[in-house]
Amino acid sequence: MTGPPASTPAPTCRWIPPLTLPGWQQMAIDAWLLERALAGAGPALRLYHWQRPTLSLGQHQRTIPGHWLTPPPTALAPHGLELVRRPSGGRAVLHAGSLTYALVWPAAPAQRVRAYGQACAWLQQAFAGLGLPLQGGVQAPSRDRASCFATATAADLVHADGSKRIGSAQLWRRGCLLQHGSVLIAPPPDLWHWLFQEAAPALPALPVAGGELEERLRRAAAEHLPCAAGGLASRPLRASELAEALELGPHYRLAAPGEPAGAAASSPGTSPELSIRRAT
Repeated sequence: MTGPPASTPAPTCRWIPPLTLPGWQQMAIDAWLLERALAGAGPALRLYHWQRPTLSLGQHQRTIPGHWLTPPPTALAPHGLELVRRPSGGRAVLHAGSLTYALVWPAAPAQRVRAYGQACAWLQQAFAGLGLPLQGGVQAPSRDRASCFATATAADLVHADGSKRIGSAQLWRRGCLLQHGSVLIAPPPDLWHWLFQEAAPALPALPVAGGELEERLRRAAAEHLPCAAGGLASRPLRASELAEALELGPHYRLAAPGEPAGAAASSPGTSPELSIRRAT
């Protein structure tokens, strides 16, 4: 006698503990995780930090203000400003005083607004637990604003007063989703103003910081991320995996502001002058 069909086990999501690395290396890791998912690996989630202030440009962003290609004043960024290209879309993001997440989700919901909603629910749960509820933005995306945080669309999460806490962007490849997001904590106001010619978002202070915030986010993901219904399995990147991922680095590293294009190409990288037009 045949018994009931075996139930499909709930998916387990790989959790990669936080890393602090140069921006081009972080982008290469995320692109590599997407390639691995397309080859049959399961979903993956990670939080990470940037080694120094970094400006990441969306995959299709080609026009930027001219002063972004000059070094910022030393008082604003003592160790310089790194410039990278993200594999995901959207506009420019300053990664300083913030935390970044990357989610790789095979077979995510095909409807993109729905995918954003499900991929951000864990973030909403975590911030609700902090007494700072977030909701989706309502503005239409703007091609006239260089900064991701200048507008808030359905892809983003904002406080009740409209201030934008989390900006997210996607890359889809053969039904597999890579979603990036930047969680603002305390963005540097002077560097922000120099880059975007506007004030940094005025955000309510978080009641927790550092490792406690990351742990709350991790727990929320384990409980509310659909592709982690079977839990998060902590599997740090092995040295061999990191080496393989960094082979993708030349696709994402741009010459730093004020750095000769040849220096970037040899380290490796590309010159932003080859792919970016200055706004006039």
